[in-house]
Amino acid sequence: MTEMTETTDMPPEAGGQSADETRRQVLYWRLMSRLFSPDEQPALETASLGIVGDLGLPLALLDPGVSVDNLVQRFPDLAAEFEGLMADKEHEAGDEVRRAALVSKLLLNVFATGSGNVTAGQLESWKQDAAWFERGMGCEAGGLRHSPGNEELAKVLAGLEGDLVKRMHLREVLADPALAAQLTPSMSLIEQLLRDKSNLSGVALANAKALIRKYVDEVAEVLRTQVEKTSAGVIDRSVPPKRVFRNLDVQRTIWKNLTNWSAEDERLYVDRLFYKQTAHRTTPARLIVVVDQSGSMTDSMVNCTILASIFAGLPKVDVHLIAYDTRAIDLTPWVHDPFEVLMRTNLGGGNNGPVAMAMARPKISDPRNTVMVWISDFYEFGASQPLYEGIEAVYRSGVKFIPVGSVNSSGVQSVDPWFRKKFKDLGTPVISGHIHKLVFELKNFLT
Repeated sequence: MTEMTETTDMPPEAGGQSADETRRQVLYWRLMSRLFSPDEQPALETASLGIVGDLGLPLALLDPGVSVDNLVQRFPDLAAEFEGLMADKEHEAGDEVRRAALVSKLLLNVFATGSGNVTAGQLESWKQDAAWFERGMGCEAGGLRHSPGNEELAKVLAGLEGDLVKRMHLREVLADPALAAQLTPSMSLIEQLLRDKSNLSGVALANAKALIRKYVDEVAEVLRTQVEKTSAGVIDRSVPPKRVFRNLDVQRTIWKNLTNWSAEDERLYVDRLFYKQTAHRTTPARLIVVVDQSGSMTDSMVNCTILASIFAGLPKVDVHLIAYDTRAIDLTPWVHDPFEVLMRTNLGGGNNGPVAMAMARPKISDPRNTVMVWISDFYEFGASQPLYEGIEAVYRSGVKFIPVGSVNSSGVQSVDPWFRKKFKDLGTPVISGHIHKLVFELKNFLT
């Protein structure tokens, strides 16, 4: 290590690599050392300090205790350099060492989360650093989970955040209004709150409910926008178009009457008008949402209860909501309020799909006017065959059945391979990826 420190200023021809390449290696070796061991390597630290100083960068860049957000506040000019730092784009030649120093800062602050207890302030500081990391990847803060091709990285970030939340003495934080006010709702935090809500009371429970309500409202706003933007179903061509001026299809009318063109008069004589078809489904549609609330399905549970409430607010849509683990519960009376739904769920336990199917099937009165969305990883508590037979019977009756393996923020899913193949053979493959795919499927059917 001492030899490496002495060679950081060697000429380009020495050792077969340039001085810049050597400096980059030193910075990245230090990064790897700090990521995998809490102990500092004095030689690497000394060499890195020299490199950062030569670059004119603040030495606080090497201090893991200084957040990226705090660094940018103290040195505003760095904000522009962090933006898009690791994005897949052309970067200016000659700044590789400087980029290596800035990249090392982002990676170290986000991925070296240490061990031991975590305070509310430390959690929020990490979230801010994670937001800068996302900006460095070329996304907006919080946008990495919606960025195609970054699903695995989004899953890693979610895992790190979840670990930090678990290491925090959440009950003590919630009991202190000042500490609770420092918390920003996230999926990891909401999951912990939902799991622990039965053990909370008084001020702690009130603060937990406020955080859940805030998160629900924020996600609802995003999903409501997606529903509004999604295309509105297939035109019903069995209904004759209304013969009113606003529906006149001018282009088609001209095209169909071209044979009536009079060269002598230089006029087009129209003997038939054509109108656009604008009719949509008018019969009320029934949407039955069945959500697996066991184990790792929290993200799906939150998203789908919110989505169900949004569709329940649409005209002529009759929405029913059922949640299940080893037992099933009909949450339809509260479907318009996802917060109340979540407060009535009991996350965890195993899977017993047939119990949920037994509750869902009596709700089907008009199969061809019904859609059933089943959100689960389909890893059954008992035998898989009974659930599949129930699903197949529903599908054969004319119900539009939509199996969803995941509607979580990262789009990463895990589905029982046996069920995945069965659904594909049945002609209704599992929807995977982001929730907007489910929004598109539902709106096409219901509107």
